[in-house]
Amino acid sequence: MTYRETLDWMFAQLPMYQHKGQKAYNGKLDGIRDLSAYLGNPHQKFKSIHVAGTNGKGSSSHMLASVLQEAGYTVGLYTSPHLKDFRERIRINGQMASKQYVIGFVKRHYDYLKSNKLSFFEMTVGMAFDYFARKKVDIAIIEVGLGGRLDSTNIISPEICLITNIGLDHTDFLGATLPEIAREKAGIIKKGIPVVVSEYDTETAPVFTSIAETRQAPLSFAKQQADIPYTTDLLGAYQKRNIRGVLEVLRLLGEFRVSASHIRKGLKSVVHNTGLLGRWQVLDDAPRVICDLAHNREGVRQIMQQLARENFKHLHIVLGFVNDKDLGTMLPLFPKKATYYFARPDIPRGLDAKKLQNSAERYGLAGKAFSSVNLAYEAALKAADIDDLIFIGGSTFTVAEVV
Repeated sequence: MTYRETLDWMFAQLPMYQHKGQKAYNGKLDGIRDLSAYLGNPHQKFKSIHVAGTNGKGSSSHMLASVLQEAGYTVGLYTSPHLKDFRERIRINGQMASKQYVIGFVKRHYDYLKSNKLSFFEMTVGMAFDYFARKKVDIAIIEVGLGGRLDSTNIISPEICLITNIGLDHTDFLGATLPEIAREKAGIIKKGIPVVVSEYDTETAPVFTSIAETRQAPLSFAKQQADIPYTTDLLGAYQKRNIRGVLEVLRLLGEFRVSASHIRKGLKSVVHNTGLLGRWQVLDDAPRVICDLAHNREGVRQIMQQLARENFKHLHIVLGFVNDKDLGTMLPLFPKKATYYFARPDIPRGLDAKKLQNSAERYGLAGKAFSSVNLAYEAALKAADIDDLIFIGGSTFTVAEVV
């Protein structure tokens, strides 16, 4: 099989959650445990940091990887979803796994993968663990895909766990309240393994405290000081919250020696060191074009606060969602003084642009519906003056079609 044929086969077995939604969600660890045992338990052959949370887990994972790279370590990085290339999910020191490795992994294990009906995510996690073990990484940063307790990544025994923040997202799987969602995220807490929580919240803190005590896991809430002696090349004031958790993890990481210089250089070189895309990413300057992957209430609120700090003559927003999002909690956060270009991301879960337009109009958001994200973006570019700002968001898949 070619690289494209290999990916098409993986996507087709049990469709990936990001494309198909609830019917693609597995919610069991049996498959990944069996796969890992079949592969020789590669997840036991490298050290790791496990990262969960509603927002900020991707940025925090990349920050940690960048700092540890600056300290001279060989660092694996597993994240999801990808924007353009599947191999964005599996990197070592910023370099994606080769296409030949992806092809070879599926070819070598084709009969097992097919007969055991593994999900796309289980295959991907197994592939990442196998790759990191083969390449003998010093440490791997492993980002949770969905939730924590029943996520396929949750078979590792990490050096430390990081939980970034808790918000209302994937409520059909994780619960309808913040404490319920926190309990699912806290499922990554292991007996005796330190855990850091980036943000203190009165609703969720008791959940983390109770579970950590039960599992005898040392718990730290990152210091919420106003001033942080470090900055990052990841744009957006909200990154300060992520930095706090990252700093606490690095402080507690034990045998991995990281200096203030490594932290400073690593945080300032996240994009260069890791290849991160889509976090308040500036695509152009005349007019200014910015995209961001935020796709839930808390993430959108942070992005809108950041947009309010920008200087522009007029705001244009290219917006597309998937069809299981609670628009009633997100659309009211968007500014009324903007021109909207509604579009359907090109995946089965993509929300119809006309339906999105009708919902948006109920909240005073005016604009037109387009048959594709690219047509919406082209219309925004044509309409925008040089002093205007174009923002692209609402979904990872909306951003992926533009980046």
